[in-house]
Amino acid sequence: MTNRDRIGLTWISFFSYALTGAVVIVTGMVLENIADYFHLPVAQMSNTFTFLNAGILAAVFLNAWLMEIIPLRRQLIFGFVLMVLAVLGLMTSHSLSVFSLCMFVLGVVSGITMSIGTFLITHLYEGRQRGSRLLFTDSFFSMAGTIFPIIAAALLARSLPWYWVYVCIGVIYVAIFVLALCFEFPVLGKKAAVKQPEKEKWGIGVLFLAVAALCYILGQLGFIGWVPLYATKTMGLDLTQAGSLVGNFWTAYMIGMWAFSAILRFFDPQRIVTLLTLLATGLMYWFISSNDAAMLKWIMMSLGFFSSAIYTTLITLGSLQTKVSSPKLVNFILTCGTIGTMLTFVVTGPIVDKHGAHAALSTANMLYAVVFVMCVLLGFVSKHKRHGHMSSH
Repeated sequence: MTNRDRIGLTWISFFSYALTGAVVIVTGMVLENIADYFHLPVAQMSNTFTFLNAGILAAVFLNAWLMEIIPLRRQLIFGFVLMVLAVLGLMTSHSLSVFSLCMFVLGVVSGITMSIGTFLITHLYEGRQRGSRLLFTDSFFSMAGTIFPIIAAALLARSLPWYWVYVCIGVIYVAIFVLALCFEFPVLGKKAAVKQPEKEKWGIGVLFLAVAALCYILGQLGFIGWVPLYATKTMGLDLTQAGSLVGNFWTAYMIGMWAFSAILRFFDPQRIVTLLTLLATGLMYWFISSNDAAMLKWIMMSLGFFSSAIYTTLITLGSLQTKVSSPKLVNFILTCGTIGTMLTFVVTGPIVDKHGAHAALSTANMLYAVVFVMCVLLGFVSKHKRHGHMSSH
């Protein structure tokens, strides 16, 4: 692996996370326009975006096996063709079933590229450097989540049709496609197995990490999803203030990722993730129990900052549980996190219906507490020191 290839493949990983972030986070911006386009109520229209999440989940889950059968470059070229077809479908069709299919395909493309991007980082970098690189890569997800709503707002303000937002997102894949043609990818599957015949043993630590990943994502998205309702109905804020709470969270989250990508190189990942989950659980409890509306903004910013490194550190620790990071193991933990995304409204919707937004936020807080317990238990069984310290430069 030449240094030139390593840099090129690292940029593919950055863009793969930006692509998924743009596709997922832009939904809220275009939902109303799409509902008008199909003459449907917004609530009914939002259900069709489940196809997007289902596509991401299916691709991440299947790619654990497909990566070893279909070369990574071929997958990315195939993804580019799918992306072009999906965007053309969105631009030309007025059928709701075609729209749902295109959303599913966009989800599949995002899932394929994100699982390849995650694997490349865990494959190219060792030890503690892996954690900081993965964090920096993940910050592209948040960056796209900050930039693309602004692009979407600008396009919609000029009365351009909503599907131009997806054309702009497609430009990210053009960059991935061009890079994929220019650089050499690592060889996986049968050929790679010859070099490393040893059968990998995952151990119980991987189970703790999988539960932690699922509970963390479910807790985080469940919390963020219902904060605006809680802030307006219970705390008496107006809609703009409630929306800015979410904005504050994501901005602090992005800054946190950049900060921790530097900090993580100097600390043991298991200890730091245990500390961060404890802080995040405490801050979330403070948010739910605070009666001071002015304080909420500061709590949200602290929560965003301290929870920013949790998910990627869980994935990093997962990749360090075996001697050579395997795509199956990394994808298994990614899949568990993606299941958390899928379950967000399935789990929290009925809780809000029966008991209100505060109950949903309390549920999210309990899920964070579970993540903390899993991180503590992991400390007793984790193999990351055995596999990570060899090259923690």
